[in-house]
Amino acid sequence: MNETTGTTRAKTAPPPPTAATRPLPALAAALGRELTRRADDERRLMRQERTDPAPHHRHRLAECRADNAAALEAVVRRHSWPDAELVGLPAATAALMILLHTPDLDFQLLCRDLIAQATADGRCPALHHAYIADHCAVELGEPQFYATRVDPVTLCPYPVRCPSTLDERRRDVGLAPLDEQLHSLRRL
Repeated sequence: MNETTGTTRAKTAPPPPTAATRPLPALAAALGRELTRRADDERRLMRQERTDPAPHHRHRLAECRADNAAALEAVVRRHSWPDAELVGLPAATAALMILLHTPDLDFQLLCRDLIAQATADGRCPALHHAYIADHCAVELGEPQFYATRVDPVTLCPYPVRCPSTLDERRRDVGLAPLDEQLHSLRRL
């Protein structure tokens, strides 16, 4: 088992990006705008569904997420992970949000590994890797690394690997100590 990623599933990743596979700046900017637009649309539909949980709102949100997932998969297949160096930080964050709401765990695992590499290469914030690594760990029934996933009912984090060093790992990726995060969540 890989300590960083928390799994041994086999995946087929696109090759690492090179100057030849990176899109031209105009295309990269267009990709960034499209990812941001898609994430904004999803957030708008999520707010609608929260304020009015009617079946048609849930259906529109599910359709949006499926469309977003397909679009992100096409980007990843063609250009690898849309990291901050490629599309800018806001669009890379939008891509992460789309990924976290994608129902395809195998695709999430593939992207987790691409994000880990982009983070190691300095093209992606470590925080992005923390979120997707924890998401995948929880989905696989494994302990998470950074405690970014919290049970919405109990407001307690899902199980965490090596709790004694958790706040140090959180600090390393730019997260506040867990107690601070939980205090903020409970005030909402």
